[in-house]
Parts: sequence; C-alpha cells; structure tokens
Amino acid sequence: MSNAIQTADLDWQCIDGIEVPISKQFGDVYFSKDNGLLETRHVFLNGNDLSTRLADLDDFEYFCVGETGFGTGLNILALWQLWHNVRPDNHSHLHVISVEKFPLSKQDLTRALKVWTELQQFSDQLIQHYPLPIAGCHRLSFPEARFSIDLWLGDAHDVFPTMVKAQQVNAWFLDGFAPSCNPDMWEDKVLNNIVRLSDFGTTFASFSVAGVLKRGLKQHGITISRPRGFGHKREMLKAIWNAPEQAVEENQSQSMDLAAQNIQKKIWKTQNNLNQRHIAIIGAGIAGLSCAWGFAQRGHQVTIYDQSAPLAGASGNPLALLNPKLCPIEQSSEHLMTLAWQHALQHYPKFQAFRPIAVQQLAQKNAEHLLDLAAQYPQDLLKTQTADDLELQTTLESLQLTQAGSIYPQQLKDQIIEHPLIQFKHAHIHSIVQSNHHQLTLQDSQHTDLGDFNHVIVCCAKESHAFFEQFPILKPIRGQVSWLNNAKHRLDPQYAYSYGGYCMQLDEQHLILGASFYPNRDDTEVLLEDHVHNYELIHSVFPQYAESLRKVDEWHGRASVRAQSLDYFPLLGKVEAEKEIYTFSGLGSKGFLFAPLCSEILVALVLNQACPIPQNLLQKLNPNRFQKKVKAKKPYFKPIQS
Repeated sequence: MSNAIQTADLDWQCIDGIEVPISKQFGDVYFSKDNGLLETRHVFLNGNDLSTRLADLDDFEYFCVGETGFGTGLNILALWQLWHNVRPDNHSHLHVISVEKFPLSKQDLTRALKVWTELQQFSDQLIQHYPLPIAGCHRLSFPEARFSIDLWLGDAHDVFPTMVKAQQVNAWFLDGFAPSCNPDMWEDKVLNNIVRLSDFGTTFASFSVAGVLKRGLKQHGITISRPRGFGHKREMLKAIWNAPEQAVEENQSQSMDLAAQNIQKKIWKTQNNLNQRHIAIIGAGIAGLSCAWGFAQRGHQVTIYDQSAPLAGASGNPLALLNPKLCPIEQSSEHLMTLAWQHALQHYPKFQAFRPIAVQQLAQKNAEHLLDLAAQYPQDLLKTQTADDLELQTTLESLQLTQAGSIYPQQLKDQIIEHPLIQFKHAHIHSIVQSNHHQLTLQDSQHTDLGDFNHVIVCCAKESHAFFEQFPILKPIRGQVSWLNNAKHRLDPQYAYSYGGYCMQLDEQHLILGASFYPNRDDTEVLLEDHVHNYELIHSVFPQYAESLRKVDEWHGRASVRAQSLDYFPLLGKVEAEKEIYTFSGLGSKGFLFAPLCSEILVALVLNQACPIPQNLLQKLNPNRFQKKVKAKKPYFKPIQS
C-alpha cells in the first residue's frame, strides 16, 4: 500500500449488445460473457447459501462478507439486492469488506454498471459514494439499508495483513481475475490472511477450482466441495471451515454444510450479546455527539451527559472548517488526517449543517513540498495557483483543495440530538461504578445513581483523566476565533483561506478568522490581544484586504481550550482492559475532522465489528500507548561450585 493508486486500464467489447469491460493489466474480463449477474448469483450468493443465512439473522446480528476483488462492484450490488429482498425486519446489519488494486474510474464504473438495469437503485447509490482513487480503507455507509462497505484500495498482499480482526468474516467471495492471469491474488500470503480473518463456520465460494486455491484452503483444515459451475464451466469451488468435531468429507451434501453452519451459529450466539446496548457518553462536544450518532445509527440507545450545554467547550465555535494537511501520497493508507478527511466528506453531507467549499492553502513554509502534492493526488483534487489566481491580493502561491467543507456546529448538534435513540441529560458525572451484573452505573456529585449501562464512553477532553486511575497527559491549548462585520468587503463563500490562521465568510455579513494558539493555557476570556493576533495573521498574507478590517476593538470572539495529546494523535479505546469504559479525547484543533472516522473506529471496538483503519494506525490511537514498557530481566543463575 506504499504506492499511488493506478486506476484500471480498460478495453470494451460488445457481446450480444452488452458492453463487457476487459482489463488491459490482466488480459481478462470483469464478468462472464454469458451473464455476469447470473454467474455472481450462482457462484457467490448461492455458493455461500446467503439467501437462507441472511434471512435468518437475529435482531442486532452482524454479518460480514469478504471479497478479494471489487472490480465493477457487481458481486456487492447483487448481494445488496439479495439483502434488500430477504433481510429480516429487525436491527441486523450486513457489512462487506472488499479489496481492489486497480479501481475503475468513476466514469468507467458508471459505464460498466449501466448494463445491469435491475440493479440501478443500488448502483446509483454506490456511484454517488464511490471514493477517490487513494490508497487505504474507504467506508461507505447506507444506514437506511442497514448495509455498509469497506473498500480497501491497494494490493491484496499489503492490505489483508494490516486488517484488524474483530469478529470473523462469515462468507468469502474469492473473486478476481483467473489465477493464470493474476497469480499474485491466489498466493499463500493472501489466503493465509483470509483464513486469519475467518473462523469456524466461515464459508468460501469461487468460480476457480485451481490447485493453488484448493491446496491453500485445505492446509487450514477447510472442507472443499466442487459443485457444478455456471454456464459452460464444469465446476466451481464451495468450502466451509468446520470445527474439528464437525469435519465432513468433500463429497458430503449441501444440507450437511448447512447443518454445520447452524451448529456454529448457535455457539456464536451464546458468546455474543445480540441485544440492544445501552451506552452512556460523558461529554457533549463533537467527540461525544459523533459517537452517539454512530451507535444510534446501529439501533442502540444512547444517553449523553454533560455538566454544561452541548458544545460548551472547544467544539462550540460558530463555524468549523475541514482543512486537512495531506500527506505525500505513498503514506495515505495509514495517515490519519488524510483518511479522516475522506471519511468526513462521506459523513457530513448527510447533515444540513454541512457546506461544501474549497480551501486555498497558502504556500508559506516548505512551499515546494505543499505544491508538489498536486501532481501526486487524483487529477483536479489539488490545484496549484499563482498569487494572481486568488481573490485576495498576496505575494504567495497556493494549493487549492477542491473537496473540503465547513460545518455549523450548533445546527449539527440539533440534528444529532433529535435522533429518537439519543437523549441529552444535564448532569455532573462524579464516578462510574462496576456492578455485579457486568453493568456500569453512573453517579452524580451527590452519589445518586443515574442509570445502568453496558458501555461508557468518556469524551471529556482534558477532564477525562478524572475517570481513570492512569490516563495519558493532555495539554491544554487556548484558542480564540474572531468575527466581524465585513458586509462591504465580503469574500466568495465558496472558498476558505488557510495561512497558519484561516478566514472565510461566516454568513452574508460576517467574516470569521482565527485562531490563536497558546499551549499550556486554559483561560477562556475573550481578549483584545488575541483579536490582534488574528489580525496580524491575516495581515501577513493579505495586507491590502486586512486594512479594511482594522477596527479590532469592534470585533467579537470566542475563546476555548483544546486538549492535545503529546504525540498529536487522539486517544481512542479502552484505558483499562477489564472494564467496558472507553475514551475518545485529545482531538486538539482537528475535532470536526477526526470525529466521524474515529467514532466509527470506536463503535467497531465496542461492538466487535470491522475496523476501517489498519492495525498500525489503530495502535497509534490506543490510549495506553504512552505506558512505559518494562523489559523483563533475565533470570540470574549462580554457578554450582565444584
């Protein structure tokens, strides 16, 4: 996953009036020339007995399908259609993990999927949310359908070893170009990690019965059968990983496979809580609100507690800006800010509080490194601009990030708290008590019990340490934003400007700019000196425009305190392994950028679901990462005296 993603290079062949895409890289078709959709249903859907298994899901049950080659997305769309038709009327959820080294461009994907008119209601949604060709995991969520996709862009050899195993993958689509065309996809390293992500009861299906695939599965004790293939193909592969006591011979019937699956499912159900969870979140900033939304979207009951009003802290400024510092493209798959920015652009447009904009990032320090990014990322995402290209007069070049956005926090908060499964309660939480039934009880400052919960999420910024015996240091950073009437000198509302500070239109009459940055200060009074600081920042890059803003004593502002970890990564996860108490804190000045993706990660950790980031990055977010590792001393042996 170290290289820039290259999109698929295609030829198109018209067969019986159907346009079939052919990969120039591998010299093979993307789907069967006979009927790709029927082949998908025969091999992957029927080969994994998905009609029966999906229809039988219990309330709050989570089913995960893995796929080795996304291609045109046909397999996933056929699965989505099946799910739409058979899903039970409860809170069960279907999730797909798929990997693709050479994704189709959005234009080619649209062209390829036009063939399958009966899938249009699903393909239109996929195309709308189809990600940019940037390496890493892209989570596409369709909550109304109780369906989601993790599309990992990169080489399967590099991607599969980095995936976090939470719960097992229940069924695999072993797809991709034929082993003769793409042997790397079918090598041991890939298959070994597919098995690592699986467990007893997992099923596998493939159009291929190549020896390398059969041997790779058999060496792990996976039972293989070879039923009739699709169309002219004599055989396909169907397999199940049975527990040793359930092992069956290759020639046993499909009904025996289903019996083994049912036994394994009963065992799994006894080990997993399939009930609605009751979750308490302490802290109603953007971290707490985003976590609440993530759990509620999955049907769980959430109560948010805060001793003040929601967004009373650092998250409560009038406007938030999504302004990532993108990394060199070869680091994108494990760069938190780059991954979080892409996820935020999938997440926030679902809310009325979001406004899409472009950000003009002025090239100040290390100008060459910033401007070089334009050639690394997908075309038209980043644009280099001369000083003359900007609306405001300056001497600096800039990089335009064409896909960014701003959020009105109060409007976002209102929409989140309106969710029927989210409650906000005003309370000062004093302690979290573990009960004998593995429940957690919250108590206020009067030691009054406020309720019992399955999980507690502490999102209290620098005050989070109060709930844990050991907690990493979070340093306070004072920041003040300023806003003023600029009705006579309005900026184009489609753009924001980033220059160490930032400025943009707050509304039709007001400009917002900031922000001051004072480490190790926790005072929140609005100060004239901070307005002056914000003025000097904008004056340093746009001196002529700044002259129209000189009346600093007439400015308005808001000061708050951000909490920052020592390594600038958020704290995310369990602090004490034996308790169902988690933290999400230390977001610094990037709260609105980090919160959507980090909330998805936290929900995955709590509910044991697929994690949308690689293992290495998850370790960087672990709140226990600062604990010193003590080297075990070697035992001392005294020699025996002769």
